[in-house]
Amino acid sequence: MGKIAFVFSGQGAQYAGMGKELYDSSPAARRVFDLADGIRKGTSEQCFYGKKEELRETKNTQPCLYCTGLAAAFALEEAGVYSRALAGFSLGELSALAFSGAVSIEDGFRLVCARANLMQEASERIAGAMVAVLGLEGEAVETLCAKHSRVYPANYNSPGQLVVAGAQEEMAAFRQEVKEAGGKAVPLAVSGAFHTPFMSGAAKKFAEELKHYRFETPEIPLFSNYTARLYGNDPKELLIRQMESPVRWQQLVERMIAFGVDTFIEVGAGKALAGMIAKISGSVAVYHVENRESLEFTVRSVKQNAQGQKRNYYRRVQGNRQSSGAQVC
Repeated sequence: MGKIAFVFSGQGAQYAGMGKELYDSSPAARRVFDLADGIRKGTSEQCFYGKKEELRETKNTQPCLYCTGLAAAFALEEAGVYSRALAGFSLGELSALAFSGAVSIEDGFRLVCARANLMQEASERIAGAMVAVLGLEGEAVETLCAKHSRVYPANYNSPGQLVVAGAQEEMAAFRQEVKEAGGKAVPLAVSGAFHTPFMSGAAKKFAEELKHYRFETPEIPLFSNYTARLYGNDPKELLIRQMESPVRWQQLVERMIAFGVDTFIEVGAGKALAGMIAKISGSVAVYHVENRESLEFTVRSVKQNAQGQKRNYYRRVQGNRQSSGAQVC
């Protein structure tokens, strides 16, 4: 058996009730939510009982998904399944960064809150939208985007699936062009045109926020959305550029496989990433963990062959690594 990778869900996967079963069944998961509630009161309440409209707001979505992803990952470690490579989709990359040990759980949460607020503000200034284009090759989608002044490729998800983001007033015409080209454009449950120049202002402000934080070398190899390569010595630059640049997920997964990963476990809400990975490669095992049933199934399936050095999850989830003391969102 090769390496196991944990991959963290991104925005759009949210739903009311996410993380509740993990909170109830796993002490490690519970500590993640408790830490978050100590910084941003009511976060776990939003995850477990929030209304659809409330959870769709970026300022709420991202903190909630951050907690759910980390809760699932720490629950896996608690059960004896360890990761030897990490990645996260968009917002999920910050969850992966915290799980890697590059930043404390608390500071990672503070960063996510700041990022979410900045992206929410950017979305409110300019009405944007995102659609998943299915059934067309990437080059064909790029050609359609180029016909519009404010429509951009945003997420290269898998063969035959590319997410496009842009100005809301241009998306109706774009969707019609996709249909005429033989594809399908499915609207996504997000509130802005993420991973495009629409987020450049937010990225500049996030760069200022990042100056208040200290990062360590990841304890587990971590792959970047922006480069589709392993993190180097400048995580701050990668996090800034990620906000305004396409997520190169397909290329990232292919490089993780070349790195020796043959088992992917999506951690957090939903199983969209698991579906994408299965389309990218038919030669890898794919699981997801979002509740007690999926956790128990995944542990049974992979524990016997799980590889990776055991780490002290209890120390890390308790937040004993020194915090920067940056402002709460």
